[in-house]
Amino acid sequence: MGKNYIFRHIQLSIGICLIMFSLTGCSMNKEAEKHMTRDHMILDKLENAENYYDMHPDFEKAFAFLRQKGLAELPADRYEIEGKKLFCMISKGPGRSREEAKLEAHRKYIDIQYVIAGADEMGWKPTSACARVDTPYNADKDIEFFKDEPDSWTEVPAGSFVIFFPQDAHAPMVSNEEIHKAVLKIAVK
Repeated sequence: MGKNYIFRHIQLSIGICLIMFSLTGCSMNKEAEKHMTRDHMILDKLENAENYYDMHPDFEKAFAFLRQKGLAELPADRYEIEGKKLFCMISKGPGRSREEAKLEAHRKYIDIQYVIAGADEMGWKPTSACARVDTPYNADKDIEFFKDEPDSWTEVPAGSFVIFFPQDAHAPMVSNEEIHKAVLKIAVK
């Protein structure tokens, strides 16, 4: 029972583990894919942002922008973080009614929508379940609108964010008060 026996035993054990992982589908990619197939939108507080870093390589940079001091004082505008790959749009304006809100979806970008002040009630429905196109997809603006009703409505209070992937149609800006928010756009690829 020499070193060669121990070395072969370790190699065999590692080989068995790798086979088990591949058969059961355990891998970092599978774990990330799990987040991509959901039956609800992602809603959380900014203090928990680290829990979502593994969902996209640029999420850490995106959340760092939201954590900067003085975010609430930034004027409404577009802010380049990494060019077209990662940018933020700050807006401040009146909310609208549920009836006025249309479901929208994007194909090239993921949205992280962070409410700075006010509350934003957001509608959600899987994009794949949207059947009634209102405005066809515009590749230049990366947006399409649907006439479908959301499956759910969720109030997003100040200090909270939602994440919308391309498979998440969403109807934001529903409120009877002013909403101040930051919308981060993160390129899918």
